[in-house]
Amino acid sequence: MLFVNNKILRTTMIRCTVILLSFLCINAFSKTMPLLDAIKETVATQDITCVFVNCKSGEIIAPDSVSIKTRYTPCSTFKIWNTLIGVECQIIHSATDSFYRWDSIARSIPSWNRNLTLKEAFQVSCVPAYQILARTIGNEQMYKWITIINYGDKDISSGVDDFWLPREGKKSIKISSLEQAQLIRKLVNGELTFNQQSQNVLREIMVIETTSKGVFYGKTGSGVNLDSDKEQSLGWFVGYVTGRDQNYSFACLIKGINVSGKDSRVIIESILRKSGLLF
Repeated sequence: MLFVNNKILRTTMIRCTVILLSFLCINAFSKTMPLLDAIKETVATQDITCVFVNCKSGEIIAPDSVSIKTRYTPCSTFKIWNTLIGVECQIIHSATDSFYRWDSIARSIPSWNRNLTLKEAFQVSCVPAYQILARTIGNEQMYKWITIINYGDKDISSGVDDFWLPREGKKSIKISSLEQAQLIRKLVNGELTFNQQSQNVLREIMVIETTSKGVFYGKTGSGVNLDSDKEQSLGWFVGYVTGRDQNYSFACLIKGINVSGKDSRVIIESILRKSGLLF
């Protein structure tokens, strides 16, 4: 009887040990770090500006409080606001609108060479589609809304259909990473004057991923860095993440040779994983 009890005891102890080790392994692999630490670890060795803003408290989370205030050309991240203004002006009505009719001109990005809905045009970042939208909105309405939301330096003098893009010999509108993130925070909090339809349409086309922890929204932007004396590119990723406990807006800008908005998106996704905010 004693032998049986000892055998049962040993088996029970082994099982408990296995369960404990499994628990420790799971926690080791799922261990997260504070958001600021996650940002620092991810951007430490690169020319990257990254900022998160707590949508509720307004707390700014960034390893460098200086670089996040430097303004650059927003590139296609401006499509966020171009979309909202288009809905407000009743040019756009839904994410599935027949938004862009291809003009049969073959462009360097194959996904632009076809008819596109609004959601498709946003997701492939179709510049000619959004240029048509901007021209339809017109200079007066565009400047009105740029002023209302206080977007960057509010300079659209280079032309209503390309002021957000880097163009040789032209001065684009410029905005900082901090201004991008703070504007998104205001949008998430309902502090801007865009109506509910505009916000609903934007959310539908801007969503990237939904997980058990929350929803991830974002827009890339890429272009030449005309402020640099090097052959340097800009890569933006701007958006927000909504979670069960807290919402954060963010903006990430990488500068370098042959970089793009896709690189900034990878950086943000890495930060979200390390901090446990979404993944």
